Amino acid sequence: MKYADEYRDERLVGALLARMREGAARLPRAVRIMEICGGHTVVLCRAGVHAVLPEEVQVVSGPGCPVCVTPRGTVDQAIWLAEQPGVVVFTFGDMLRVPGERGTLGAYAGREGKVRLMYSALQVVEYAEAHRGETCVLLGIGFETTAPGIAAAVLRAAERGVKNLFVLAAGKRTVAAMRALLEDQEVALDGFIAPGHVTTVIGARSYEFISAEFGKPCVVAGFEVCDVVDALGRVVEQLVAGAARVEIEYTRSATWEGNQKAQAVIARVFEPCEAEWRGLGRIPASGYKLRGEFEDFDAVGRLGVPGMSSADPAGCRCGEVLRGVCAPPDCALFGQGCTPEHPVGPCMVASEGSCAAYYLYGVRARARGEQKRI
Repeated sequence: MKYADEYRDERLVGALLARMREGAARLPRAVRIMEICGGHTVVLCRAGVHAVLPEEVQVVSGPGCPVCVTPRGTVDQAIWLAEQPGVVVFTFGDMLRVPGERGTLGAYAGREGKVRLMYSALQVVEYAEAHRGETCVLLGIGFETTAPGIAAAVLRAAERGVKNLFVLAAGKRTVAAMRALLEDQEVALDGFIAPGHVTTVIGARSYEFISAEFGKPCVVAGFEVCDVVDALGRVVEQLVAGAARVEIEYTRSATWEGNQKAQAVIARVFEPCEAEWRGLGRIPASGYKLRGEFEDFDAVGRLGVPGMSSADPAGCRCGEVLRGVCAPPDCALFGQGCTPEHPVGPCMVASEGSCAAYYLYGVRARARGEQKRI
């Protein structure tokens, strides 16, 4: 297939589901498969896949939304920076409405440009270079897909001698979180659907430990409904056969080795560090920190950013949703005190947040078979 709409063909989806059902009928017990990408969450919800899965197969969402896994304390640190004289904070759009204890970044967006929306980290370098009298802070959230751009921005700023640019480094490394989930007995997973875009950067080789150490299958999937259903079927087939290996469904982009140029740029600027994830706590080697050579760009060290509490609001179960131990409708706030218009937690804010996707596409109703199925 060559075109995106071919991966949305209803007849092909039906055939892939039929194959999955045939495999699921041979499973010795019910299984739990985690998709660890907000893009996959949205595709599954939009297509109503949860409602037509075999009874033996449960698909749960994991910490695949970069906005959602960013702890509340990081939001408050960014707000603290926006409150400082002469400081301008640059952020991606989804972060504007994420609530912290001090409010939201969006509340500062109209205050003399204290918070500005960015589409690329390199834009921030250009702005800082043109406004040397301002202190410019790049809120560096995201997974391995965002890290190369932020690293490239740091390298360009260093090359051009831009001294008024700083990074609030809050990036996350997906593989470390996957290991933490496998070690969490409460989560109890049987396999993974891995994110195609992250894998395009880091390579499918990065997931070998899942099969080698934990004996679980892992399939890298693209972002159309056929991609995800095919990948789920492949995980089921491995479980039926008692196999555990890493497969690439998303062969049109992901490879075994990944994008080695992007990997090199990340490694040039960042090194792994312990990081806090919303819901998962502190995970070793799961974050990015600037290497010593680039410490002059570190917002925390150079601008005196204080540590902030990261406790979630009362009643919010975003952390449990991100671990796959509860579904969004299991939260008492879902659709009641927490909606996309009035979000309590980040999973209801982000475009790839599980709660927002479940709410938008009525997954609770589909689970009862009340809406049209594929």
